[in-house]
Amino acid sequence: MLISEIIRKKRDKQVLSAEELSELVQSVADGRASDAQVAAFAMAAWLNGLTPDETAALTLEMRDTGDVFRWPDLPGPVVDKHSTGGVGDNVSLMLAPILAACGAYVPMISGRGLGHTGGTLDKMDAIPGYISQPDNALFDRVVRDVGCAIIGQTAALAPADKRLYAIRDVTATVESIPLITASILSKKLAAGLEGLVMDVKFGNGAFMAEFSQAQDLARSIQKVAKLAGLPCHALLTDMNEPLADAAGNAMETQNAIEFLTGARRTERLDQVVTGLCAQMLILAGVEGDQAAARARVTQVLDSGAAAEVFARMVTALGGPTDLLERSDTHLPEAPIVRDVTAQASGFVTGIQARDVGLSVVELGGGRRKASDRIDPAVGLSRLAPVGQSVSKGDVIAFVHAANDADADVAIANLRAAYVIGEEAPPERPLIRDILT
Repeated sequence: MLISEIIRKKRDKQVLSAEELSELVQSVADGRASDAQVAAFAMAAWLNGLTPDETAALTLEMRDTGDVFRWPDLPGPVVDKHSTGGVGDNVSLMLAPILAACGAYVPMISGRGLGHTGGTLDKMDAIPGYISQPDNALFDRVVRDVGCAIIGQTAALAPADKRLYAIRDVTATVESIPLITASILSKKLAAGLEGLVMDVKFGNGAFMAEFSQAQDLARSIQKVAKLAGLPCHALLTDMNEPLADAAGNAMETQNAIEFLTGARRTERLDQVVTGLCAQMLILAGVEGDQAAARARVTQVLDSGAAAEVFARMVTALGGPTDLLERSDTHLPEAPIVRDVTAQASGFVTGIQARDVGLSVVELGGGRRKASDRIDPAVGLSRLAPVGQSVSKGDVIAFVHAANDADADVAIANLRAAYVIGEEAPPERPLIRDILT
């Protein structure tokens, strides 16, 4: 079967068979398909789309190009969540240990940041000694012993997806709902999940700016997940401002530790963490309704059980044994810390979250391309939320930078990203919809 003929068929808006998609995916994985052919297929799929059946077949074939974990003997449900990305989105660091403390198992395979969005794996790499890409044996052992493990996609997990995504990233074909769906689900299915909850973002800091686009993506993922045998719920959440009040890898890790230990929990972050965890407990059958699920989340947080699971996971994957007690000595700190002050009195009426994320990139805490090295110490903290009342000269954020010149640029960028008006803005629902 010629790869060029498969590409021609999709170019001409025809539906590909499962056999044709199998041949295509295998050729992507083993190198028989050239980069040009992979790019041509991606563009044909971007222009002409894929049916749900095509997307499901593509997903399962990409899953099966590498290792697939199975957990038949675990005493609890195997679950996970996936976020479509945003700014200050450190939810995974709290969600995995919370669910594990509730009796679920979370083999979380996460990604790195690219562009203005942060990556869970980069946050974990801010912890000294943490092995974010362990071998399969260690991953398996930590999931079984601790209840969760947050790791990165290795070369042995869905390698066809890894190659296809890298080519999509440089050929303007990332924004394809079927290809996004297949990429997400192939990795989640390779992790051996029994249930998945999606956090699909919309707004000025999200990959999908419009709510309708986020709905389309969420429904596509749910439909294909169902065809692939994976129960999936989705929350559609607002990303018109940073989720946590921190952005940057060590900043967000510290923020997560404060959340888990109860030292400090901001309202917006608490809403999304609790909402996602509760939905996961319902999907997995651990709890029967929202009230019971939310109460369970609160219980494992307030008792310290979730924080204890996080600490055990970090230690089991090579990190320090006293991270929760001495995070200030373990997490890297930037040499320059400067405040950002409001230029007028009034209310924060809007924040360009994407520009906040790009400020972190400019500081050196993010990537312009996948091969870029990042500085985990730089970033932003104590970001004032939309709706906060401020007086001229009040501190609306802190910049953590490697040098004064970088700090000056970040301060200017952050001031430009904040809109201060005379009247308080109307409240927006943070969780706009739940699709079950």
